[in-house]
Amino acid sequence: MIALVLAAGYATRLYPLTINTPKPLLTVGPKAMIDYIVDEIETISDVNKIVVVTNHRFADHFEEWAQKRLDQDAGNGIDLPIEIIDDGTTDDTNKLGAIGDIQFVIDKLSIDEDLMIIAGDNLFTYKLSDMYAFFKKMQHDTLISVTVEDVDQLRKLAVATISEDGKVEFLAEKPKEPQSTDAVYATYMYLKETIPMIRRYLDEGNTPDAPGHFPSWLYTRKDVYVYRAPGTCIDIGTPENYKDVCNNYRKILGL
Repeated sequence: MIALVLAAGYATRLYPLTINTPKPLLTVGPKAMIDYIVDEIETISDVNKIVVVTNHRFADHFEEWAQKRLDQDAGNGIDLPIEIIDDGTTDDTNKLGAIGDIQFVIDKLSIDEDLMIIAGDNLFTYKLSDMYAFFKKMQHDTLISVTVEDVDQLRKLAVATISEDGKVEFLAEKPKEPQSTDAVYATYMYLKETIPMIRRYLDEGNTPDAPGHFPSWLYTRKDVYVYRAPGTCIDIGTPENYKDVCNNYRKILGL
């Protein structure tokens, strides 16, 4: 399995914090947001490479981060390659969109194996290894959900209706009237045979933007399952939100 971290956005809602620093490299407590994510990815022994896709403006930032991370990992006896891919875009006017970036990486690396896709700017308290165990058990494409009770918050997220055995019955991105409290966040595990369907999705003229649009299309064409995770996921969207998370990260992350 390859783990693909999406980090090509410009996070303009967080200006001025993200004018010169990509959002995943903003620190929360002792380390950058992306380090919390990579820590979790490294708990899955079947992952053979981590790929971070970013834009041209911040590619050098991630190259520098990756070298430091690799040096740190080597000191801890971890030997997992990290590859940074520059998608060549420079701002919101020419960005590829998250799904466009996924296809860019698939083409560039000729990916033909199981693929984990994860947003590089979400902090979460669930364990990726638990999700991966569910994925291996079910042998189906797998999404992750956490319980969100706030209806206004659900309207900003992807929301799933899930059968008793975990299969997606309905999935909507930012629904006006959420049908459940199962909020689906940007962590996905796709089987090798699903990878070509991303190209099909794009060729049909569907939006290349938010990554949640692809599974919303996919579940109507094949069985997709959801791992209901204990814990939470935090999307840092504003400078005020970021400040609050930094001040309370130990409580939020259960540290």
